[in-house]
Amino acid sequence: MRREWLPQLLLSPPIFLSYLFFLLFAPDISAEEQSRSGTVTPPLEINGIKEELPQSLTSELPILTLQEGLKIVTQEARLIRIAALNEDIARSETRLARSRLLPSVNAYVRQTFLAYQPGARFGPQEVYTSERSFLSYGVNLYQTIYDFGGDISLYNASKKAVSITENDTRKIRNLISFEFTKAYLDLLEIEKLINVAEREVESLEAHLKDAIALFEEGMSTKNERLEIEVRLSDARQRLLSLKNQRSLYVSRINSLIMRPLDTDFKTREVEISVSVGFEAHELSSAYKVAEELRPEIKAIDNEIEVLRFREKAKASEYYPRLFLQTGYEYTENRYTLHEDNWSLVFGLTVNLFSGGSTSSEIARLRVQQSQLLEERNRLIDDIRLEVKRYFIELKNAADRLEVTQRAISQAEENLRINKIRFEEGAGKSTDVLDAIALLSLAETNYYRARYEYLRAKAGLLYAMGKDIATEFGAPF
Repeated sequence: MRREWLPQLLLSPPIFLSYLFFLLFAPDISAEEQSRSGTVTPPLEINGIKEELPQSLTSELPILTLQEGLKIVTQEARLIRIAALNEDIARSETRLARSRLLPSVNAYVRQTFLAYQPGARFGPQEVYTSERSFLSYGVNLYQTIYDFGGDISLYNASKKAVSITENDTRKIRNLISFEFTKAYLDLLEIEKLINVAEREVESLEAHLKDAIALFEEGMSTKNERLEIEVRLSDARQRLLSLKNQRSLYVSRINSLIMRPLDTDFKTREVEISVSVGFEAHELSSAYKVAEELRPEIKAIDNEIEVLRFREKAKASEYYPRLFLQTGYEYTENRYTLHEDNWSLVFGLTVNLFSGGSTSSEIARLRVQQSQLLEERNRLIDDIRLEVKRYFIELKNAADRLEVTQRAISQAEENLRINKIRFEEGAGKSTDVLDAIALLSLAETNYYRARYEYLRAKAGLLYAMGKDIATEFGAPF
């Protein structure tokens, strides 16, 4: 038909141009319209391999790596922002304490109105000494010369307080990094278990087809097929439970990185090298590193220093304070010889009695120091226990990894042999079912050991005071 009207189309320019315009600008039929009309584009087939399109999404999900997530939680988490504001408050208090070391300068202007003009009597004679209303102004400067280390001790205490807030920020950042790392590893583990469950379902479905075929040939019993169907139903239920559990883990990560809870994403596997890890370190060296790096110990040390500086500042109240005061003053008064004048004063003040408040405050500060020293010793014991726990978990997980990895290849060979025997009629269906279950168990144990190793490694980093975001910044 096309060959018959093609010459007419070429000989008629208006018709030809209309046809060309239709080919160039005609809208494409959407996939939804194609499905309604019954013409759906089939999947691509390249080199005999069919490209399956995603079932739930038409576009690929964004990838969230462990490193990207750690960067987000260590920079944008609400607790980090609150800790940063605490640092700003501490720095403001440092500037306030430093102001005590600097001179105080005050200026004033006064206009005075008197009901009676001031004067004086010299015998029977009365003489005015000032005007009834007059203007006065001046500038005063006050500077402490020496106070036996009181003001400088308060300034040093405020700087140590800034160090305390910085340690708190570091502690919070590392704790959030640890929580996100565990959540991300949990998600990776549950995804691997989903893959194991899907392979188990596929194996059971294939085994069910073989059993049905053998049943039709009279080489298998109905009870064997029913047992396979029961096992298949149980595997599908476990797969569904794992998928629901993954949804919860995704929401947990979204909550940590402040995204909508239902936002889905892809993960990227974390590469590990079991031969090079913390399990090669001596436990005593791990203790030493933890005591040097843990921000909680540093915070207690800084708090003790703050109390010592405050004690020194309080003890300075027992001693006199030397000061310098200078100023300039002008008073509008035509009865005085000099209307303006300069002043310079060297002075000394001392507190003779304050009701025992100074000695009581010093005693309280010393008791607080003793309390913090005991708290520090208790904290060191707790940190050592935490380090030892993760140290043992890391070594245990490394040993399990080696054992479970060998078990997978053995379980695969066992399944292959039993399937061949069943297909040839020399084996039982239960042997194949047991082999499938053993393979799933071996793969499950391997992945659990793998991510237990990674979690233990992250826990040991945290217990030793290492920066998890930095340590996990590159594949390990």
